[in-house]
Amino acid sequence: MLSPELIQKLAAELQRSEQKRVQIGHFSKRFPDMTVADGYAISRAWVQMKIAEGRVACGHKIGLTSRAMQISSQIDEPDYGTLLDDMFFEPGEIPFSRFIAPRVEVELAFVLKKRLEGTDITIDDVLYATDYVQPAIEIIDARIEQFDRHTKAMRKVQDTISDNAANAGIILGGRQVSPHWVDLPWVGAILRQNGVVEETGLAAGVQGHPAIGVAWLAMKLAAWGECLEAGEVVLAGSFTRPVVAKAGDVFDADYGAMGRFEFSFS
Repeated sequence: MLSPELIQKLAAELQRSEQKRVQIGHFSKRFPDMTVADGYAISRAWVQMKIAEGRVACGHKIGLTSRAMQISSQIDEPDYGTLLDDMFFEPGEIPFSRFIAPRVEVELAFVLKKRLEGTDITIDDVLYATDYVQPAIEIIDARIEQFDRHTKAMRKVQDTISDNAANAGIILGGRQVSPHWVDLPWVGAILRQNGVVEETGLAAGVQGHPAIGVAWLAMKLAAWGECLEAGEVVLAGSFTRPVVAKAGDVFDADYGAMGRFEFSFS
């Protein structure tokens, strides 16, 4: 594993990359023996830097939830990152200058009313602990470049995890609905970009049921002596492919009975 000093150094590189809006190269290329655990250690160190500057942790995101994404990343489970208070946006205008290479994904957010902790958590446990689910758009970004500038090789999962699982923003919109009032796997969405349908999907694309990822995350955090707390927001994972966003783009996220909202990058 990477040394604690190196982990702090790489976390500081991510911090500067985000502040200056300049991407950096793959950590996995510089350190071929880097592990997934190293990636999480770097991500956690970076989040702690942000918290030291006044940011507040508000929840988590789960990524790489689709089977296709796991196969392409050569892993057999999702990854996760931390949501901070300055990542939350209302539907409407989103400042494009906040990001380097933003892409948007269609998701569901679980807002918890009870703590979820332990190593034996079921879908029913997640639904019982959830206050409501709500349509959400995740804005992902790449402080570590997605493709190597020289070889064009795609970054590895260790890089993505280091980069706070590519998390950069979240837009909550539509209706807040009890998880017991809706058949979650059958929640669907249509994503339009500048009036054109770019993506459609069902929440069943998230491991069969979006609550599965929330249960997995709670059990994963238990290894760190942590849990999902009441009041936290958990992004359960995307059920569409990422759509590249440009300055001036207008998006329309239509979740049917769960509501519809627009946002644009200005």
